[in-house]
Amino acid sequence: MVTPEVAPPEREAPPAGAAAQPATARPRASRYSRPLREQARIARRLGLTGSLLMAISALGSGAFPVPNPLNGLRVLGLPGRNVTASIAVTYAGLGMVVLAWLWIGRMLTARGAVAPAPEKRELVRTGLLWAIPLALAPPMFTKDIYSYLAQSATLARGIDPYVIGPAQALGIADPLVSGIPTVWRDTPAPYGPLFLGLGRVITAISGENAVLGVLEHRALALLGLGLILWMLPKLARRAGLDPGLVLWLGAANPLVLFHLVSGIHNESLMIGLMLVGLHLALGEDDTVQPPWRWLLGAVFIVSAASVKLPALLALGFVGVYLIRRRGGSVRDWAVVGGALTAVAAVVFTIYSVGTGLGFNWLKGLSAPGAIRSWMSVSTDLGLLAGQIGKVAGLGDHTDSTLSLTRLLGGIAFSLVCLWLLYGCLRGKVEPIVGVGAGLGAVVLLGPVVHPWYLLWAVIPLTATRAMPHYRRAVLGLSAVLALVVPPTGADFIFRAFQLPLAIIAGIVVFVVALLWVRRELRKPVRGADPAPSLESAA
Repeated sequence: MVTPEVAPPEREAPPAGAAAQPATARPRASRYSRPLREQARIARRLGLTGSLLMAISALGSGAFPVPNPLNGLRVLGLPGRNVTASIAVTYAGLGMVVLAWLWIGRMLTARGAVAPAPEKRELVRTGLLWAIPLALAPPMFTKDIYSYLAQSATLARGIDPYVIGPAQALGIADPLVSGIPTVWRDTPAPYGPLFLGLGRVITAISGENAVLGVLEHRALALLGLGLILWMLPKLARRAGLDPGLVLWLGAANPLVLFHLVSGIHNESLMIGLMLVGLHLALGEDDTVQPPWRWLLGAVFIVSAASVKLPALLALGFVGVYLIRRRGGSVRDWAVVGGALTAVAAVVFTIYSVGTGLGFNWLKGLSAPGAIRSWMSVSTDLGLLAGQIGKVAGLGDHTDSTLSLTRLLGGIAFSLVCLWLLYGCLRGKVEPIVGVGAGLGAVVLLGPVVHPWYLLWAVIPLTATRAMPHYRRAVLGLSAVLALVVPPTGADFIFRAFQLPLAIIAGIVVFVVALLWVRRELRKPVRGADPAPSLESAA
């Protein structure tokens, strides 16, 4: 990657007779003899190496269906014969990608968040270079893709996936059901009618071929990622931000690479459609857009909500923004509110009736609450209260305390969203800030939290004027959460020894990579005067 920084100039010689001055603290960016341009190239190669290691090791550590289609193959099946080693290599590659992303992000943020970005194309190429190996490899970090396939197959057979789970609909022996984690086999679909309708088209092409179905769903996820790549620079320019930096923090985020590209989560399509809708409705500046634009934007936002319902929050912020910009009169409330409500009703009806699902999909919204997510604040408080009750001799009331704390969490994030909507109505909160912060509250206070849920908030927020204030938090939180999910997408209950051994071995490989990076950084640039380095001049 090419960055605007250059090696610092040589220091001037001290005047005659002046005493020698002690060495002073040097800028961290000039610690090594390589200028930042060369450091960026090393970081890009480090990230690509990590991505390639992850892609190759995914042949053994990936989230495969049951039975594994690679079993018995001489070459492709080799990594699967030593899963522990494959997981170790995956963790080493994962660490390289995260480190390289942080490294390049530091170079970009050091120059300021509102500077022009002449290297945006190079950043896009770097992100794509890292994503391509993961897009060609088996899925990792989750087995949700097999739930997608089974629920779509349920719909294709004329059975309502919002009423019964895949195991009841298809049978426990069905090859699509065998790849689903046990906790989700009897759970009705929690997704919107548009996503299941698209899934039915995929099933019509792939049938019971899980590999072909995975590839088709990955193409759909990459389509959503393409929308994100298209929209983020436009939203960044609207906020007066550097499009290159916004793309790097949002679209090249390790959570995007690991969970949207590799993991094939439908957040990609949801967020992509939502960003298109926000761009159409809000425009390039703060001027009120013509009705056709914000009505079309509403169609895209409701389509995003027909993949996952939380995206509908964006429609509320579009509405209050338009009402404020039009003057805030009773007539404005009636016109804008009525038009957006009508669009939502029509689009939801088209998707619900067109797929033959009706409105039963509203019943499936509580399905994710069937699990106990350790990352959810409301769930953790409920479990803690239940444990305190048992220790105090009051009996096991964990289910009741969970219901109470999750209800309180729902009330809390509802109040946060209402407060943000009111702030947007008064002009104190930008609509995209409200969308990102509101979805962040829904994630943090909701009953279930997965690392990729953070992208609901992170991707919109990176394209706002508030981004420079929490940029470090985005970098740090994304890096940490990118490391917490095992690549197999499964638990290690009956093989608890495997994960710690793999992590230790992965750290060893990662340290070797760091030593190589350190050696490369200390090499002088060929054909260049070593004097530009502050350290060599000291």
